[in-house]
Amino acid sequence: MKFSLFVHMERLDAGQSHESLYEEYIELCEMADRGGMSAIWTGEHHCMDFTIAPNPFINLADLARRTTNVRLGTSTVIAPFWHPIKLAGEAAMTDIISGGRLDIGIARGAYNFEYQRMVPGLDALSAGQRMRELVPAVKGLWAGDYAHDGEYWSFPASTSAPKPLQQPHPPMWIAARDPNSHDFAVANGCNVQVTPLALGDEEVESLMERFNVACANHPEAERPKIMVLRHTYVGSDAADIDQAAREISVYYSYFGAWFKNEKPVTQGLIERLTDDELAANPAYSPEVIRTNTVVGTAEEVIARLKFCEALGYDEYSMWIDTGMSFDRKRQSLQRFIEDVMPAFAATT
Repeated sequence: MKFSLFVHMERLDAGQSHESLYEEYIELCEMADRGGMSAIWTGEHHCMDFTIAPNPFINLADLARRTTNVRLGTSTVIAPFWHPIKLAGEAAMTDIISGGRLDIGIARGAYNFEYQRMVPGLDALSAGQRMRELVPAVKGLWAGDYAHDGEYWSFPASTSAPKPLQQPHPPMWIAARDPNSHDFAVANGCNVQVTPLALGDEEVESLMERFNVACANHPEAERPKIMVLRHTYVGSDAADIDQAAREISVYYSYFGAWFKNEKPVTQGLIERLTDDELAANPAYSPEVIRTNTVVGTAEEVIARLKFCEALGYDEYSMWIDTGMSFDRKRQSLQRFIEDVMPAFAATT
């Protein structure tokens, strides 16, 4: 099982500048590269200081000049916000800049807040339909002289300019949760990204079952790779681990508030949650977070990751966005590299 880093610029309030956030983002990515991780993943979001990532290709092009070994992945571009020609060209250019290290993950998106601003009237169903139309169109453009007449996009014969360095194209990944998304990914030759979010190992197992069913439904297709993305913190002692659980609890409360899209947003920041509002989310309590997410000593984290490996996951991505300080994230990543990854040395 390979290991990767999933990272955005993120903040809960305006106490830190965007410039310093980017400097910290770069340092974490350089640590991952030096430490032997296989990939760095960064996503796409708009008008949200919670996860600052307006165009992942810009970040990855910068990282291509700062890193040597890691693959560089979009996790994910949001399908309904892209025209197929634009996505095909920008991805191909990034693949060339990175020396053929690009992986491209695609999702339908999750936040209604973004839908309202980028594609008014969009909902999750039509966003998923756009994703299913986008993927084969981008592949067709990379092949060249491809015309498209679909429900959402239509254009005459066109060729991506440039074409990607990797042939026939960079690996493509689909962010999947429901069985239909798993089925679409397998049928279309795409790898699969999954996350249980704040749910526990039972969801990790269920997501793998959905993937296995999709593979069984398409015996004609080569079995793709599957990656699991989890909030992860490797602690130094019990007090450190308890603090991490509290911090990730707060992070998920803000995640839930953004998802509900009910609170005022000013200057890209959601109104601060009160102590009562934080306490009103039992699914995100520190106790639940400590149990469900991968938070613990190096030995505990290794055991949780061995469970993922035994289920058949090809890659485990350490989701480091947690609302905690940069020093705490950096220390956890260093412990992950030094104390956790060597336990899997024979399989990386």
